[in-house]
Order: sequence, then C-alpha cells, then structure tokens
Amino acid sequence: MKITSLKLNNFRNYKSLSLDFSNKQNIIIGPNGVGKTNIVEAIYVLAITKSFRGSLDKVLINTKSNEMVIEGRVKDRIFHDYKLSLSDDGKTVKVDNNKVVKLSNYISRINVIIFTPEDTNIIKDSPTSRRNLLNIEISQYDQSYLHILNEYNKILKQRNAFLKLMYVNKLASPDYLWILTEKLVDIGLQICSYREKFINGINEYYDDIYKSITNKNGLKVSYVSTYKNKKKDELLKKYRYYMDRDIVLGKTSIGVHHDDIIFSIDGNNLKDFGSEGEQKNAIICFKLAEIEMYIKDKKKYPILILDDLFSCLDAKKINNILKKLNKNLQIFITTTDLKNINTKILNNCTVFNIKNEKVVKKVYE
Repeated sequence: MKITSLKLNNFRNYKSLSLDFSNKQNIIIGPNGVGKTNIVEAIYVLAITKSFRGSLDKVLINTKSNEMVIEGRVKDRIFHDYKLSLSDDGKTVKVDNNKVVKLSNYISRINVIIFTPEDTNIIKDSPTSRRNLLNIEISQYDQSYLHILNEYNKILKQRNAFLKLMYVNKLASPDYLWILTEKLVDIGLQICSYREKFINGINEYYDDIYKSITNKNGLKVSYVSTYKNKKKDELLKKYRYYMDRDIVLGKTSIGVHHDDIIFSIDGNNLKDFGSEGEQKNAIICFKLAEIEMYIKDKKKYPILILDDLFSCLDAKKINNILKKLNKNLQIFITTTDLKNINTKILNNCTVFNIKNEKVVKKVYE
C-alpha cells in the first residue's frame, strides 16, 4: 500500500499544498513549528478520519477558513482516490468520488502504522490509552471489529442509562436490564476474541524484533480482561453479583470497556519497573510487530509513519530499525536534521525540506 500524492486545502497551517511521494522512503525535514508533523498527520487523518494528536476536529481547519479538505491517491493493488472534508456541517469521506455514508465502512481501507513521541506515554498512562491503542489498530486490521465495537458502546450506553433509571425508580423492572446485559455479554465475548487474537499475533514477532534492536529478550504484551477464558453463563453471574452496585453507581462495573494490556520484560510490568528507554522500545516494537502481521496475514504492506523519532530513541538504534524494515514498505520520517540518518539509508530517499510553509522536494541518489 502506497500513498502516491496528497493535496491539502486549509489543513492546519497549509492553505494549499500538493505533494507527490516516493513509494519507498520520504523524509520531511525542517525546524520545529514549521508543519512537518502536519503533513504526516494529514495522511493519518485521511486514513483514520481523526488526528493521532487527540485534537478536536475543528482545530484541523485553517483559522482563516471554515472548511478543510484532504485528498490522496493510494495504490493498493489498484489506485483509489480518497477525499475527506471537514466543516461546521460535519465530516464527509469519499472513495473514487463516491460518498461513504458510515465512517465505519471507510476506516481500514488505508492502513497506517504510526509512531510518535507521545506514544511512549501509552505504557505510563491509564488503561483507557491502551484500549484506544487496541481499538484503533484492530479497527484498521479488521473492519468488522469496528462495527462490533460501535454496537457494544451503543448497548453499554443504553444499559448505563437504564441503571440510572432503576436507581431513581425503585419499581422499574430489571427484565429490560437483563436483555441489555445478555446482548452486552454476547458482543463483549466477540470483542474479547478479536483482542486476544490480535495480541497473540503481536507476540509472535514481538520479542524477536526487540532482540534484533536491543540484543536483549523477554519482551511480552499480555491481554487482561474479565471476559478472557469465560463462558456466557459465568459472565452473567458476575453481572448479577454486581447489579446492586451498578444501580447505585449508574454505570457498568465489568466488561471489555475495562480491558487492559500489560507490557513486560521477564515478567516485570514496564509501567512499574521499566525505564523510559525500555518503555519506548516496547512501543516501537509493538508497531513493528503489527507490520509483520499485515505482511503475513493480509499480504499487505501498511504505510509507516515515524514522527520525530530521533527525539525518542538514539540515532544508532533508529538506524538499526530502518535497516531492518521491509524494503516494500512506504515510510515517512519527520526530523529536524538529516545528520542523524545513515547516508546509506538516505540513498534513494525523497526529502521534503520545509521553510516558511513552502516545501522543497529533493531526491537523494
């Protein structure tokens, strides 16, 4: 999978920008604050329909406009044209000029793996951050997962609303609550299965990649869920046990919306015992393991974005990573200095130098 061209209109600091990319390595260079990350962010937004920065949609629109448009041509066996528009009226996506009504039917068409400096906080942050990681990555990997996840969240919202009603109205019948609970369990078991399979797939490659980068081993990621290895009847008993508590709290105490993943080395949780360097390595290895899954299972090469990587890892380690990457991958790297990048890697790279919001393209040979 390759994105061959990108057009931006009123996206962030770019009023109008048109770029043609190399199908191999693309390096975007410039001082901080000139818009390097904005370019790779646009690629990500075109694929996922939202920013990896956690920004509100409205901040993606140039301050002097009320609408922004991202267009990209992507080759995935054949060429497709993608378009995402955002305005006060909402968000619209098109494929080959045909509107896609549901975003859930659009996401997963463009596969993007991204590593950013903020990703290193995933291990230290709350379980919500790690669930978001799972949900975004699996949704790209398997479109059906996003449909199931949306249905789960819809039923969870209904169940929580009815719990609050039961707290206020003591005469409310629990029958409807148990209808919702059964649906929640059925869908939750499916989500658990997707997540467990995905984490097992990561672990097939995880430690080997870690060893190739650090000459150490023992890296593992574990999936933690109340649903794991449980049958429907067992889970329904748990929901009955927590029913009174749920009514008082007005929310559902157990379920896959409380799932977590644990990163560990030699059985030690990296959140509690890992150094910052080990935590960074764990996340970048997770992303690289995803690429191997795509290649093996999907027979696809996702687009890889490495945003400001040199602020996270030392140059030697990064160059080792770049040397080991599959030659069929299209890669985007943002950096402030080319000196960090091995000259052999620079060969046949396309470099986009940003100065004063203007992009100068140069091909290294």
